[in-house]
Amino acid sequence: MPETEIELDPVTHITFDAVGKPGQRTFYVQGWKDEKIVTLLIEKVQIQSLALGVEQFLDELDKKFPQLPPATVDFDESKMHIQPPVDPLFRVGEFELGYDGLRDRIKLLAREILTEEMTREDARTVSFWCTRSQLRVLAHWGVELTERGRPICPQCGQPMDPEGHFCPKKNGHKH
Repeated sequence: MPETEIELDPVTHITFDAVGKPGQRTFYVQGWKDEKIVTLLIEKVQIQSLALGVEQFLDELDKKFPQLPPATVDFDESKMHIQPPVDPLFRVGEFELGYDGLRDRIKLLAREILTEEMTREDARTVSFWCTRSQLRVLAHWGVELTERGRPICPQCGQPMDPEGHFCPKKNGHKH
């Protein structure tokens, strides 16, 4: 039986990445603790939502614990790409954030997406225990990564395909 709960405590590194051409990319979150690597499939919108949620969560922590040193956002892009093997354990259905004030660590819990046959208790989970700076870097890198996709149509705000864009604001005419 596969492991249902994995804890990377603490993570050595955590990152998002995308593989493929814009419009056809597959997104991943990958964390590792020393030699153990865990890769999960995620959606672009999950990266965007998590990035926003992380920033809000970190702002709340700053207000609640003003004595904590600020979380930094410096990173080297060359170190933000996933490492092989890219063999995802599962597709993420939801993320949760929690804070351990005694260790000043944030728990990013990824829960497997539920199928019809599964209950919440059947879903596998991975807990990535991160520093506040690791999580802030992850959020900023996630925003940068998702913005590198297809250009956005100025008329309708939807991503434009390289082969042409049928804009609803232009009654479907290509531009």
